[in-house]
Amino acid sequence: MKILVLHGPNLNLLGSISIHAKQRTTLDKINKALRLHVRNSEINLKISQTHKVFQAINFIQRNRNWADGFLFAPMAWARYEYSILDALKVSNIPSVQLLFSNGFDDIEEKSSIFSNLCHSTIIGDPNQIYIDGIDILKTIS
Repeated sequence: MKILVLHGPNLNLLGSISIHAKQRTTLDKINKALRLHVRNSEINLKISQTHKVFQAINFIQRNRNWADGFLFAPMAWARYEYSILDALKVSNIPSVQLLFSNGFDDIEEKSSIFSNLCHSTIIGDPNQIYIDGIDILKTIS
């Protein structure tokens, strides 16, 4: 199985954000945990983080025929980035959306423009929801 992982805007600063939530979570720690989780399996990951919408769209489009699943934390894109939504619709990749809780983001309703398109939306602590997302993608592909 081949899974794309896309970290949305400002997640390169997750360490700074996590301090406010009284944790020591970093993007590097999450990526290492993901790789460890799939290490002895048939799962291949392509991981990217960007603030730029065009780079996110390119990542999705260029890998649409490679990927069996798409895992992403849209962050600020969750409200208004319809161009990313369109790219996901056209690519038709089974997707899981990750929304952070515990003081990591400000999405009050815990939904987004991607909620109806995605197979699942997982809300929780970033240390766990990425792993849960991988496990969900394994069951739907």
